[in-house]
Amino acid sequence: MRIVEVCAGDIQSAQAAAQGGAQRIELCAALELDGLTPSAGLIEAARALPNLKLHVLIRPREGNFVYDANEVEIMYNDILLAKRLGADGVVIGALTWDGDIDVNTCRHLIEAAEGMQVTFHRAFDQCNDPQKALEEIISLGCTRILTSGQKATAEAGIPLLKQLVDQANGRIIIMPGAGVNTENAWRILHETGATEIHGSFRSDQKGRMITDANIVNEVVESINDMN
Repeated sequence: MRIVEVCAGDIQSAQAAAQGGAQRIELCAALELDGLTPSAGLIEAARALPNLKLHVLIRPREGNFVYDANEVEIMYNDILLAKRLGADGVVIGALTWDGDIDVNTCRHLIEAAEGMQVTFHRAFDQCNDPQKALEEIISLGCTRILTSGQKATAEAGIPLLKQLVDQANGRIIIMPGAGVNTENAWRILHETGATEIHGSFRSDQKGRMITDANIVNEVVESINDMN
């Protein structure tokens, strides 16, 4: 089974994802800042949508993915809150100044997420050694990695994405994301061997960029038709 995950930055986008047939959303705020932790109210509203898995982005600020002790505790508590509000999973990521996975910070956050799925987000695309990082993230017990294959778009990152899928060999899900649309979703999944894909699938609606249910549905149908 192939999964479409929608990056939803507001309740209208979450509703559109559900209407379009997406199986899961990554809920966040401030997409213009590449996503921040959403409010408790937004999490509650999204949780009320039927037949939709809810994963919550845990990112306390814009900028790099190197966090101090205070920021780590904020993220830890945000994970506990997301769990109390009924999230199915959380989306995390932390690096060291040297561009390695911050294993200790991630392990601490994963402890808070016990019982939920954990996705390592696109901080992965800024690490120095993706093959080493993949093994470390697997050892941490994460469910999946969201990545563009260390390129600006997942389509451009197809060569590395395929290498990562092959290296993972079923031990973790590699989920391509960034620049995914109706024109390239099938190609990305077909050429990488991935089974999940991630995008915001937005259009301009009355001056706001909001997830478009029709676009989501086109992507869902295109990958369901894959041989």
